[in-house]
Amino acid sequence: MDGLVIAACDGASKGNPGPAAWAWVVADADGSPVRWEAGPLGIGTNNVAELTALQKLLESTPAKAALQVRMDSQYAMKAVTVWLPGWKRNGWKTASGKPVANRDLVESIDRELHGRQVEFVYVPAHQVGGDPLNAIADHAASQAAVTQEAAGTVHGAKTVPTAPPAAPAAGRAGKATSSRAAGSRKAGRGSRTIAAKFNGKCQCGRAYAAGSQIAKSARGWGHPECVIN
Repeated sequence: MDGLVIAACDGASKGNPGPAAWAWVVADADGSPVRWEAGPLGIGTNNVAELTALQKLLESTPAKAALQVRMDSQYAMKAVTVWLPGWKRNGWKTASGKPVANRDLVESIDRELHGRQVEFVYVPAHQVGGDPLNAIADHAASQAAVTQEAAGTVHGAKTVPTAPPAAPAAGRAGKATSSRAAGSRKAGRGSRTIAAKFNGKCQCGRAYAAGSQIAKSARGWGHPECVIN
C-alpha cells in the first residue's frame, strides 16, 4: 500500500436543480494543495454534483494508495458508507420501497471503492477556520457551475483557486434575520431582494439559507452585498 493521499471534493448547483459542477483537490505530504480539477454538469442537482465530485476524485487517484476524503456532503458520504449495503440487499430500493436516486453514480463509486483503503471525513462547509482543502474544492465547483467550463491542473492551470474567507456564522444569521424583518429592499444599484425559497450558494462561494434575503445579478442569485449591477 502506497502512502496516504489527502484530498477533498465538493459539488455545486446554482438553483438545485440549476447550473451544476464538481471539483476535487489533492494535497501533498505536507497538506498543501497540488492538484485539482473542476468540471461542468449542465443543469443538475446538488446531490448529483456531490456524488460526481467523489466519483471523479476516486478515478483520479491511485487505487493502491490509502485515501482520505474530506467532504461537506453528508448525503454523498452516507450514500456510499451507510446506506449502500442496504440498497444492494433490497434490490436497489430504499427502506420505503422507492428506487434509489442517482443509482448509476452510486454504483460507479462502489466499483471505485472496491479493494481500496478510503477514509471519509466530514467537514462542515463555510466555517471560519474550517478545512482549507474543502474550501478550495467548494470554490472551484462553484466557479465551474457559473462558467460551465472545465478547469484545473490537468487543463493547464498553474495555481490552485483561493477560496474567499468564510463569514462568521453568527453574523450571517443575524443579517438574514434583520433582512427578513425589513422585507424587500434594494441591493447593489437597483436590484430588489427577495426571500430565498431554497438553500443555495452565492456567486462569492458562500451558502445562503432558505428564507434569507437574496438579490439577482447577471451571474445569478446571491447575497445582496455581493451583487454588482
